[in-house]
Amino acid sequence: QVHMVESGGGSVQAGGSLRLSCSASQSVDSASTLAWFRQAPGKAREGVAAMTIAGTTRYSDSARGRFTVSRDNAKTTLYLQLSNLEPEDTAMYYCAAGLSGLGKISNWEPPLDKSAYRYWGQGTQVTVFA
Repeated sequence: QVHMVESGGGSVQAGGSLRLSCSASQSVDSASTLAWFRQAPGKAREGVAAMTIAGTTRYSDSARGRFTVSRDNAKTTLYLQLSNLEPEDTAMYYCAAGLSGLGKISNWEPPLDKSAYRYWGQGTQVTVFA
C-alpha cells in the first residue's frame, strides 16, 4: 500500500530553486508529524526538515536558511521549498509521517531521526549541477 507520494524533483543549476510536494494517503493519520529526508549515493539517509500539525518546524543545519517546509493540514500534504541549491543537495528526497499524538503538543519539536517515522514515500530525485 502506498502511504506517501512525493513529486516536484528535477534537475536544476546551482543557485536555482525547486518545490517538492508530498501527499499522504487516507491510511495516514492527518495529525501526523510530516518530515523530509534525503539520501545521496553512498551516504546515510538524513533528516532535512519536519513540521507538526501544530505548526512547529525543525530544520537540519544544512537546510536552515535555504529550505522552507510548510503543510496543508486539510490535505495532509507537505511541501519543501528548496532555494539557493548547491550540488551537495543532490539526493533522493523522501517524505515520511508518524508521531501523530505528539505533534498536537504546542512547541514540541519534531525529530529528524528516521527511526521515529512509520510511513515513507518512494522518493523524488533532486539533481543540482554546477
